Amino acid sequence: MKRLSVSGQLLDGYDQAVVTDSSGAQGDDMTNNRIEAQFSAYSDWRQGLFTSISDLRAWLQAQELSNVQIDQRIEQILSTLRDDKLYIAFVAEFSRGKSELINAIFFANFGQRILPSSAGRTTMCPTELMYEPGSEPVLRLLPIETRAGGGAVSELKGFPDEWTAIPLNTRSPDDLAQTLQHIVEVKHVTKEVAQSLGLHIAQTETEAGVQFTEDGLVEVPRWRHAIINFPHPLLEQGLVILDTPGLNALGAEPELTLNLLPSAHAVLFVLAADAGVTKSDIEVWHNHISNGKGGPSRGRLVVLNKIDGLWDELRDWNEVQNEIQRQIRETARQLNIDDSQIYPVSAQKALLGKIKGDRKVLERSRIDALEDALANELVPSKREIVRENISADMAEILKGMRIVIMQRLKGVYEHMDELGGLNGKNMDVIDHMMKKVRVDKEHFEKSLQRFQATRSIFSKQTNILYTHLDMQALDKIIAETKRDMEISFTTSGLGTSMDKFFTQVRGTMEKVTDQAQEIKDLMEGVYKKFQDEHGLSNIKPSGFSVMKYLREIKRIEAKNQQFLNGMTLFKTEQRAVVKKFLESVVAKVRGVYVLANRDADAWLKTIMSPMESQVREHQIQLRRRLESIKRIHQASDTLEDRLNELKHIRDGIREQEKALELKAERINQILSHDDAAPDVIRLEGLA
Repeated sequence: MKRLSVSGQLLDGYDQAVVTDSSGAQGDDMTNNRIEAQFSAYSDWRQGLFTSISDLRAWLQAQELSNVQIDQRIEQILSTLRDDKLYIAFVAEFSRGKSELINAIFFANFGQRILPSSAGRTTMCPTELMYEPGSEPVLRLLPIETRAGGGAVSELKGFPDEWTAIPLNTRSPDDLAQTLQHIVEVKHVTKEVAQSLGLHIAQTETEAGVQFTEDGLVEVPRWRHAIINFPHPLLEQGLVILDTPGLNALGAEPELTLNLLPSAHAVLFVLAADAGVTKSDIEVWHNHISNGKGGPSRGRLVVLNKIDGLWDELRDWNEVQNEIQRQIRETARQLNIDDSQIYPVSAQKALLGKIKGDRKVLERSRIDALEDALANELVPSKREIVRENISADMAEILKGMRIVIMQRLKGVYEHMDELGGLNGKNMDVIDHMMKKVRVDKEHFEKSLQRFQATRSIFSKQTNILYTHLDMQALDKIIAETKRDMEISFTTSGLGTSMDKFFTQVRGTMEKVTDQAQEIKDLMEGVYKKFQDEHGLSNIKPSGFSVMKYLREIKRIEAKNQQFLNGMTLFKTEQRAVVKKFLESVVAKVRGVYVLANRDADAWLKTIMSPMESQVREHQIQLRRRLESIKRIHQASDTLEDRLNELKHIRDGIREQEKALELKAERINQILSHDDAAPDVIRLEGLA
């Protein structure tokens, strides 16, 4: 029995060796490593960042510069890096060769097709390929009947009992491919059952929707969603591949449109050269892929597949290339994009060329240009998102640490000046100085009592903020919307109910903005009073912006309107529309609320953090001043001893300052390093 090495893993039970060409080059060697190279570089970048930030956290704790809030913020950053995923979505109408393209780009090393790929309809349900570390390879299938029971796919992922799980034998490509055939399974049901599942029944063969069969039943997918948990090297590094089965699925599962596609870091829109750009292709492009201005956004690529259908042995190769260029120009015109944004390929020939080690076939497939573009779009797009998020958080953390160190230095210098002024003074002057420090300490402690009193006001203000973000209040709005939609008998009535829902949600976020500003104003007053009375550093509390939540809500609203505009609503479909709205749109808005609540928690915990750090340092300095003068007064220490001790403390703080800047610069260098992108994002204050 032969053993085949696939990306470093030995596969037992595989009886077919990888075909070699005349030079002996294996299909493994022919596999394009551009994406793997970019992915590996990104993983190294992410790991380096994780290590540097972890090192910073440990150092802050050892230097007693950290606190609970700082630890929590750094842990959130590390969690983001630890659980990082890169999503790439393949979108196309059926029979465009989408699954074959995934096989060619990612799974050619197996020496055969892994995902089902054949003429006509293949992938019947949205499929995610991913890997959960530590878990067994498995195919998880969500029955189509779950559409009737309610609940978005994202919610049902948390209920394993709802899914059918089939183990995957990754040691045998034959067994693996056979198991994955379950994805394309269909079943025949009555028209009434199909409608109860919220599936639109096509009236013609060209219309999007499930189709009637010869026996008068309706052919529907057996599964609503599939997850392939598979230890592929790229999937292990965080890549998630989403395979969508065309306009029919995008209409039946608006969650794809509202959530999965917009969150993808790269989307490959696949067309077929032999079919041209059809009406349904244009509908998918404008409603789900383009940026609304005709062209693709960053990370959106157009693939013109099946160019091998244009190869004609009766014409010379130049004529074939001219025909491909003509198809590219025509496709670009119809999609209103530039020719350079379209990548002509033959997925079938690319897969064949990689498996057989045929370099000529591989070159003619033109897969290299697409893989280069994908590698250059996917990873930089994701890296930019991670960098922007982490840069802002790290800048805020480092700013707070610099303030603490600056305050420590300031306190030491003031204490040294104070003791220097005692040189040659009599005991009466030293006694007077000790009394003065005690008065300062008592005055500060009274200020602390007032500071504690403001906490009750702060608590009341935060309760009001949480009232606006209350999930039960949102559920009440959802229930009212559902009731209004269910009693509506017209498309405009449904639209009015949805508009009301979004108006209420936006209004809530505007109230959160006003309340957050009140809390910020309250804390600014507290900060200023301490700064004026005790000479603390002039800092201001951070604010809480709901702009990103409002922007996301507006995006969801626009996508929902786009979805409605693309549907013809019949009375029999209104119930399905209500369910789709509640399952996808409302679930997404709930997710925004959950995120807003989490971020509000973090903000309210950190808004006092800079002040509390300064207060704690000021208390330490007052105790140190009082102790120093007391010991001099009691002649237990000489003035020179205390000054030398303070110089030692000063030098230690300066070393802390240097060490912090070195660690900050290291993090900045990693964040800034990006061979693919000339723009550099630097942490504020590090230059």
